[in-house]
Amino acid sequence: MGIHAGTTLGGRYVLRSLLAVGGMGEVWRGTDADLDREIAIKVLKDGAAENETFLKRFRNEAKNAAGLLHGNIAQVFDFGEHDGTPYIVMELVEGEPLSSILERERTLDESRLITILRHTCRGLDAAHAAGIMHRDVKPGNLLVQEGDRVKITDFGVSRGTDQTTLTATGMVMGTAQYLAPELALGKPATPASDLYALGIIAFEAVAGKRPFTAASAVDIAIAQVNDPVPPLPGDVSPELATLITRLLEKNPRRRPASALELDRLLAELTLVEPGSGARVPVEASLPASPPRRAMPPSIAPREYRPRPDVERRRPGTR
Repeated sequence: MGIHAGTTLGGRYVLRSLLAVGGMGEVWRGTDADLDREIAIKVLKDGAAENETFLKRFRNEAKNAAGLLHGNIAQVFDFGEHDGTPYIVMELVEGEPLSSILERERTLDESRLITILRHTCRGLDAAHAAGIMHRDVKPGNLLVQEGDRVKITDFGVSRGTDQTTLTATGMVMGTAQYLAPELALGKPATPASDLYALGIIAFEAVAGKRPFTAASAVDIAIAQVNDPVPPLPGDVSPELATLITRLLEKNPRRRPASALELDRLLAELTLVEPGSGARVPVEASLPASPPRRAMPPSIAPREYRPRPDVERRRPGTR
């Protein structure tokens, strides 16, 4: 079907303006006519809707994200099909992708980076506690709001511990530049795989470039597996540099044990103040995530309840 401004999906979701275009879908700003609120609507492109793998990814995103209710995860409200076109109705996040910020600013102030990473850790912790691995953590999937709060989006290639992989043997899904070595080797995703991606993001944010680049996605994936991590710039705070290097360990067991532990490690860092060279501790407290919102009864979320570190899965376990 033709999708354009003014199209109504499911008898209630009215498309207003195009927000973004991706590889398999479009994201529109819209209105829920029944609840009189603004929403975001992701629509699968016509060609992608005919591709069984893309269709499974799309449904996977709806299922996994709808099961999560946390202030640092973009909430999914509904899923449906209209004249053969699948769509996902989501919370409208007024923010900017981290990818756009990095493209414009090249590097981030370390304290700002840590705030963004800590919010992301909290969202990932919620997903991991529910058994969902994102598998495609990258700047384009982190929407940065006022106060540097983060909403994680796009669980299209995520995988639950009770789900089978969407790929054939020997194939991987995700973005090569942020792909953990174990995923490049076709091994199962764990929380440590998502933390590796955060390490790539942190490296990029302080160095102004990604640690591994090559002519093709395959070559980048090979570099993730085999190449040593390049040295960080000398002006990066030593403690932060050490933590980034730890996140980029080839062996997932050598990375922080969980997103919750990484959040704690980030809170305990001491940074070097630009200009003065003074060592300044990170503010341990972090503004609370936005309040959770109730979801329609059509999609009942799994409420997130933090658990002690000792109860969490270790990296490498499924």
